[in-house]
Amino acid sequence: MKGLKGKTALVTGASSGIGQAIAIRLAEEGCNVAINYRSNPEAAEDTEDAAMERACGQVQECGVKSLLVQGDVSKEADIIRMFETVIQEFGGLDILINNAGIQTDKASHEISADDFDRVIDVNLKGAFLCARETIKHLLERQAAGVIINISSVHEIIPRPNYLTYSMSKGGMANLTKTLALEYADKQIRVNAIAPGATVTPINEAWTEDPEKQAVVESHIPMGRAGTSEEMAAAVAFLVSDEAAYITGQTLFIDGGLTLYADFRETWSA
Repeated sequence: MKGLKGKTALVTGASSGIGQAIAIRLAEEGCNVAINYRSNPEAAEDTEDAAMERACGQVQECGVKSLLVQGDVSKEADIIRMFETVIQEFGGLDILINNAGIQTDKASHEISADDFDRVIDVNLKGAFLCARETIKHLLERQAAGVIINISSVHEIIPRPNYLTYSMSKGGMANLTKTLALEYADKQIRVNAIAPGATVTPINEAWTEDPEKQAVVESHIPMGRAGTSEEMAAAVAFLVSDEAAYITGQTLFIDGGLTLYADFRETWSA
């Protein structure tokens, strides 16, 4: 992808799944990558090793740097410290990938205030605070930059028992558009991807059960779940100069899930 070599990216929640795949892909494209993890250093170290091992020889020759940086994105103090560490280590930041996210499975009438706050604090407030710190840094440098928010098809598809997750992703859609509009004239682009059903550790409840996976995939027009690498490829495009005229958009990567699969066969007049 054009324009990525030598850039610096921070990927939150990058110790596994989509975040890990994005960190690896950006490293392969020549970016220096800061890998954020919340509280599991062992897993994060494995991620860094995998990213570096899979990066091509040409990227290595270009001097790609990696950094493990701990931080709970639901905590403002952690975020500020994380950004200070990344900027000090790399001398600046060009790209933010807001990937950190959690979900809970609970009937809406049983959600406590603490349950609600926990998901919103990580998925939405954390994304805002990381975006805020990135924008402040870019404005101070008078530099262009890119923010990518990792949303979900559930920003538009209601998901019973996952109210807080769906709400957080709906809020992320507006966060993406508002920041994109507000800072477009500063050459700060803000976009999002919205993955559909994806084979990641967070979805082990169905990815590890063939019968459940078959049920999930029956609702997807393309007939299969997506991969983390497919999500990472889209992110690499959106942060590159190939997408220099794209801002304020959410790219749904879902095998057609948001095309209302139940209408594949006509059932109304």
